[in-house]
Amino acid sequence: MMTVKEVKKNRAKQTFGNLFIILVVALMVLPFWTTFNEFLTRIVLNSGLFKPLERLIVPYEVGLVRTIISFFGIETAPGTVAIVKNGVNSGTYIAWNCIGWQSFVILLISFKAGLAGNFTRFSLLQVMILGLLGTFFINIFRISLALILLYYFGRMPFIIFHDYTTVFLSILWLFFFWWFSYKFVLEEKETILKDL
Repeated sequence: MMTVKEVKKNRAKQTFGNLFIILVVALMVLPFWTTFNEFLTRIVLNSGLFKPLERLIVPYEVGLVRTIISFFGIETAPGTVAIVKNGVNSGTYIAWNCIGWQSFVILLISFKAGLAGNFTRFSLLQVMILGLLGTFFINIFRISLALILLYYFGRMPFIIFHDYTTVFLSILWLFFFWWFSYKFVLEEKETILKDL
């Protein structure tokens, strides 16, 4: 018969194994993903499905990102994140596709494996809120860092970071998130403790 600690350890191993598989697949399909993402973006833009995200989420992200990059001496055009350097507007902006919806999809997939078990409802709610908020703030960090790279180092480092490095940030966040959740947040229900 397994102890509660062993059950948690096995569940954590399964979740990390699933995250590792996601990482391997992401690395294998990264070049195709970038091309497919551009294609998907055009379809969504032409259909108008992006409008709720543009209206509800993007303005908040723009405000947060503008505040963060202002600490690095970066001036932006009013109401946007279009960087102004030497009086010239760079034309950059945050669109619905920049907000990191892909990392939210990976997070939701990881919830399926990571939250399988007999955990208390309160600890499940805490983990879901932590995951959603953490993913949101990782995306704010990612967007801010991309714009800082654009301002100080130019387009090529910006494009490399924007198109490729961001996948790694999402995966690293998920590894930390699940480690933290299993170590400090998730609690087994009392019925499991009595059965073991």
